[in-house]
Amino acid sequence: MKNIKITPSPLKGDINIPPSKSLAHRAVICAGLSSGISNIDNIIFSEDIKATTMGMESFGIEINRKDESINIKGKSQLKLIKNNINCNESGSTLRFLIPIALLTGEEVSFEGRGKLVSRPLDVYYEMFKDQGIEYKNNNGQLPLTVKGILKPGTFYVKGNISSQFITGLMFALPLLAGDSKIMVTTELESKGYIDLTIDCMSKFGVKVENKDYKEFYIKGNQNYISRNYRVEGDFSQAAFWIVAGILGANVKCKDLNLKSLQGDKAILNIVKEMGANVKVSKDFVEACESQTKGIVIDASECPDLVPILSVLGALSEGTTRIINAERVRIKECDRLKAMKTELAKVGADIEETQDGLIIRGKSSLKGGVVDSWNDHRIAMAMAVASIKCEEPIIITNSEVVKKSYPEFWKDFKMLGGIIDE
Repeated sequence: MKNIKITPSPLKGDINIPPSKSLAHRAVICAGLSSGISNIDNIIFSEDIKATTMGMESFGIEINRKDESINIKGKSQLKLIKNNINCNESGSTLRFLIPIALLTGEEVSFEGRGKLVSRPLDVYYEMFKDQGIEYKNNNGQLPLTVKGILKPGTFYVKGNISSQFITGLMFALPLLAGDSKIMVTTELESKGYIDLTIDCMSKFGVKVENKDYKEFYIKGNQNYISRNYRVEGDFSQAAFWIVAGILGANVKCKDLNLKSLQGDKAILNIVKEMGANVKVSKDFVEACESQTKGIVIDASECPDLVPILSVLGALSEGTTRIINAERVRIKECDRLKAMKTELAKVGADIEETQDGLIIRGKSSLKGGVVDSWNDHRIAMAMAVASIKCEEPIIITNSEVVKKSYPEFWKDFKMLGGIIDE
């Protein structure tokens, strides 16, 4: 468990934003379900993406990894060659691959570690009962073993727990012999992630009909078609550097698609509303040092931004309220509790509510020893907080950034961050 010490320093310079983890998961799965060869370019083998590629290999799909690309020889007829899939700590891998495993009719076990072991899967358990699919778990926790065949039909899914269940079903249902519907029984949160799924599937030749995010109609007997695909830059990772630019000096984020469907593109509107000086061009975003003010932030469509927006709120004038963020309690850690605890340690005025945070801003923070909670986004957010600390910050278990952004500390240094391991 590596700890790092960061001496406060402004960050400045140009950075190429890493590829979207969300889109990389989706592209790997769509390519794997295609007959033919696809090349996925601009991909980083974070721990989560490794879990998805290895999971797809369990279904007999040939995957050849190169430096920043991946060559996938897909199959429309899956053949299970390994019946134990280790999802590590990736919720996307687990929830996306369960319906795909049910295309094989074979017994498949899913295991994981960390918080993933206990993350909820009730949406699928209800579906298993309706469809007569056998399953067993460890008192509601992983490992989970499933056996059965997914059948076309109508699937009732809550929309306020995780959009990942809907995405998982969307991948598998077009390959069934009949048509299916997904009916969303509550208001759907994180619609942006569903948009990414539908868009990625359409690029691989499969159509999903979206009826106002309340119902999704999916024709059966469709075929995924192989293609070459480049993964665009990740707005959820760009958010850390955008806030770093606002707090520090000037950071230019390159390789972003300003027409992206990513829900976390909301970072641009949120920081502008807070008064940040952000210049948006065709293919880059430049964040300049600015004094921001507190606002009310509805996180229902961009939950992954909560940690870094908490940091910006803690260093903005007035009060920032983050609302509709209760779902982030069931991420890699309870992110509301984590940000309240760690920001309070370095002197922030912050309180936790059931569904969010109330943060009364200050001009600077103290510094001190903070913990990552084994969560990549907590570690990265607290690293950015160091810019406005009076004393160094020490982050314990800093290696956790490998989950999504293995080069984060290298990039932090490249922009002028002062790090001692």
